[in-house]
Amino acid sequence: MRTWNAWALLLMSGVASASSPESPLCRLGSRQSPIDIVAPVKQKLPALEFRYHAAPLRIANDGHTARVRFANGSRLVIGKEIYTLEQFHFHTPGGDRIAGEEFPMAAHLLHRSRSGQLLAVVVLFRQGAENPTLAALWPRIPVRADGAHAVVNATADASQLLPASRAYYRYEGSLTASPCTEGVTWLVMKQPMELSAGQLADWRARFADNIRAPQPLRGRIVQESP
Repeated sequence: MRTWNAWALLLMSGVASASSPESPLCRLGSRQSPIDIVAPVKQKLPALEFRYHAAPLRIANDGHTARVRFANGSRLVIGKEIYTLEQFHFHTPGGDRIAGEEFPMAAHLLHRSRSGQLLAVVVLFRQGAENPTLAALWPRIPVRADGAHAVVNATADASQLLPASRAYYRYEGSLTASPCTEGVTWLVMKQPMELSAGQLADWRARFADNIRAPQPLRGRIVQESP
């Protein structure tokens, strides 16, 4: 069985390793991610209670994305379930679409429960105004893919990536890279954030696009909170 760290690294990268063949599940699975959210069903879903805290910034460039790890007890509470925030990272383009709209970027905030359930919160970005959180983060991304760097006198607070609205879509999906393991809960925030054209260009000058195309729903129902 793969450990959480191995699973998280696969989900983080968004691309299969060039040295590893694609798992058959990536082609044949029935609950794959990302998706195009086209016909969500409104339901009384539990509220999302983000209990995130600022932590000393530890940021890594893994060659595919920039990744910020947390070990400070930041949590997401959903009803009776508690999920611990492990890390966040970024994808271009955004992967998950809403009614066919492709977003230029997404942040994936990765969590796990005490029982080991994996949960990804997706924050989509539209091009628009400069994003102050990204403006502070981009210059601190390490130049080389050489492990995590502790940045002196800098903190990371994942709550700054979240939109004001806590409305969301929920579906059951998978890791986005081989072996495309299913059983991952995906929460896509309904309200996008913004980043500027310059911020997107700066990112793409350093990282190639790193997300797979939307996958077939295959009978899945996407739930939508009020």
